[in-house]
Amino acid sequence: MYFARRGEPEHRPAGDQSAKSRLYALDGLRIIAALMVVAFHLMAYDGTGWTTSVKDHFPSTYLLSYYGWIGVQLFFLISGFVICMSCWGKSVGDFAISRVTRLYPAYWFAVLVTAFALWLFPGVRDVPTLSNLAVNLTMFQDPMNVDRVDSVYWSLWVEVRFYLLFTFIAWKGLTYRRLVIFCLGWAVAGLIAAKVDNELLTTVVMPEHCWYFIAGIALYLIYRFKPNALLWSIVAVCFLIGQHFLVTAHRDNQFYAGFKAPLWPALILLAVIFAVMAAVAAGLTNWITWRWLPTAGTLTFPLYLLHEDLGWIFIRHMEHRLHPYAIVAILVTALLIASWLVHRYVERPLGRWLRRKLKASLEETRLYSHPDSYNITGKLSDLESLSHPYDPRASAHMTPQHKERDS
Repeated sequence: MYFARRGEPEHRPAGDQSAKSRLYALDGLRIIAALMVVAFHLMAYDGTGWTTSVKDHFPSTYLLSYYGWIGVQLFFLISGFVICMSCWGKSVGDFAISRVTRLYPAYWFAVLVTAFALWLFPGVRDVPTLSNLAVNLTMFQDPMNVDRVDSVYWSLWVEVRFYLLFTFIAWKGLTYRRLVIFCLGWAVAGLIAAKVDNELLTTVVMPEHCWYFIAGIALYLIYRFKPNALLWSIVAVCFLIGQHFLVTAHRDNQFYAGFKAPLWPALILLAVIFAVMAAVAAGLTNWITWRWLPTAGTLTFPLYLLHEDLGWIFIRHMEHRLHPYAIVAILVTALLIASWLVHRYVERPLGRWLRRKLKASLEETRLYSHPDSYNITGKLSDLESLSHPYDPRASAHMTPQHKERDS
């Protein structure tokens, strides 16, 4: 991921690569967030993988692994930060293409592989029907009230709603002022949604999650331009309100984990996450340039998508054959290798192909939307025909409507 350096003027020409540097620290934070979630699901979650309590399998580490669920909040913070760069200087169409090609190739693969594994090894989760599988491929299973193929997909609907909200500001182009107004407006809407308890407003505004995205956007503005009291205040308010909703999330995850855990480590971990992201925004992590971090960062999304149901299937079949720590070590190693293979042979080639097709479709939409364009052959528009030299032989194939127009 590449980002503009701090202090750059807002009118810097788009596409100027000379003033950009890679934030290796973000790649590291992404893989850490993914591994935190993996630890929670495999070592602290009394799901359908282990047939006995995780407290019996991991007596010294289950409590530490429990707090891995906060990795999702770190994902949201990073997403708010990086989405600005994904959209800065780009049209809304290009922004949409970048999001689609980023999410869907690995997601499609994960949905199909997970569904096939559940069919092949039943018992971990209900086998999805073909209808539910089809809806899951759209990534819109949550608004359709359709069961997810894998429960980790819940966070994708949160991300998609963030992208849809961000599209409104991307439509006019990103500027410092517009992003600040967007952050403040979304924060006010989040407060209102938390108060009025309206289902539609809550679905759109996401009062329990919006604070992490807003903080990420403010931190990016600090990084791209310079820190000031307003931006730091936005980050601070987001942390203070975000910790309130973290309490509710903690209560829910205790229920899923099947045991009680103290709240204070979760609050401290959230504070550490905000502090680390603030250090990234302030440029304090620019010295981190370890060459393996970008590769590690590419494993994040496939690892997140593949680990839960496939991991539980592996655990179910190996629980009584190997030591629990050996099972987790083998499983995580296999998942990391599989994630690299998915990135190399699914995400990259399918993403490139999908990007070409979507860009071509976007260009056709722009071309055919021109007020002077009309369809001649089903493939050629008037604007395209004007770019070619006149061919007398072509006049013999013109329709009466075309001749009348040209006269």
